This record gives sequence, structure tokens and C-alpha cells, in this order.
Amino acid sequence: MTTVHVTEDTINQARELRDELQRFLREYEFGMREVETKISILRDEFTHDHAYNPIEHVKSRLKSPDSIVEKLARKGIDEPDFDRIRADITDIAGVRVTCSFVADVYRLFDLLTAQDDVTVRTVKDYIAHPKANGYKSLHAIIEVPVFLSTGALSVPVEVQFRTIAMDFWASLEHKIYYKFSNQVPSHLVDSLSDAADAAAELDSRMERLHREAHGVPQRELAPPPPPAPTPIPDAPSGPRVVGI
Repeated sequence: MTTVHVTEDTINQARELRDELQRFLREYEFGMREVETKISILRDEFTHDHAYNPIEHVKSRLKSPDSIVEKLARKGIDEPDFDRIRADITDIAGVRVTCSFVADVYRLFDLLTAQDDVTVRTVKDYIAHPKANGYKSLHAIIEVPVFLSTGALSVPVEVQFRTIAMDFWASLEHKIYYKFSNQVPSHLVDSLSDAADAAAELDSRMERLHREAHGVPQRELAPPPPPAPTPIPDAPSGPRVVGI
């Protein structure tokens, strides 16, 4: 058995790299917490002041170092540093907001992005323009300030807004593609597309029922268009490699 001698300098360099990576990821964790707090405040306000909570649930995640490395490889970045990672990967921190209805999706998006300390970098409206495989969701990359002892940082966070039906469909689609290692039989692909249409119809029907039950005029529930959305390129079918 060969014994490999590791110098103290090598060990110290590895520790420094580990500490730097942890500090780097903490910045994104803090940004994610800021967004979670903003959404939590909106949810509490709706619950107590408006007697209606448009948010069903909220999930968040921070990309693991392995996921970041995999994405760098897909982007063809061979020798990354932390500045390059900051510039090229904008979804290290992610928050997903699942709403009751489509109108709630746009309303929450508007309320969050209208806040003075929130900067919108990109918007991809896959509800108005679904992906080829039927995927629907409203994606936004926003920047929020994080105040540390060393000063203020502007941290990007990906926020996804979708309905319960959209969330259920996306979860099932992901499991199917994972089971078949992305080589899904064509009849299942067609069935997923049909299911996406059925989910959209369910969203529409449930929103009409909600409107009728509460006597809310159609114009109050009609989703306003998001501000200056980023043009969406044609997206291939299959599981998403970006997102939560």
C-alpha cells in the first residue's frame, strides 16, 4: 500500500478553499432567507388583513457544490473562480412559491418585484409561453440586498411561481424522466403533454369556481402582464436542468 505524504501547506490550502466555499454559499443562503422573509410577510398580511391567503406553500433550496460543478461543466467553464460562478450561475439560491390560482401567481410576482430593494434581472413566463413539453411556471431572477458586517451585497435568487396543478405536473414529469434516465417512451411523452393541458383546464375551472363562490368580478382576477419579460428561446422537452 502506497502512503501519500500531504504537506501542512496543502492541508491549509484545502481548508482555506473549504472556508471560502462556505462563505460563498452563505451569501446565497442569506439572499434566499431575505426572499423567504418577504414572501412570509406577504402571506401573513393576506391571512390577517384580507382573509385570503394566495400562497399554498413555499419551498427553497441552495445548490450543492456538486450541482454547481455539474452546471459549470454543462456551460463549458473549465477553470472557474468565484467571480465567474457569480456571473454565470444565477440560480444557486432558489425559492418556489406555489399559489392557489394563476391570478395569484401574477399578483404575488407583482407585489414581490415592486418592492424598492428588489431588482428584477430576468423574467421567463412559461405560463403565457409553455415549454414544448407542457411545463408551466413563472420564473424570475431577482437581486436582493444582504447586509453583512463587511458591507452590503446584492445577491441573485431565482424565484418560481406556479399553481398547485402546475406543481403536481412538474413533480410527476421529473419523476418519470428520472426513472427512464431521460429516455422516456413516446407514448408517455404524449400522455404528459395531455396531462399538462388537463392541468391548465383544471386551473381555469377552479379559478372560475373561486370567482363565482366569492362574487369576484373577472377583471379582479385577470392576471396582469409581468413587466418587460425576457424573450424565451425555444425550450426542448424533458426535465429542467435549471431550477429548484
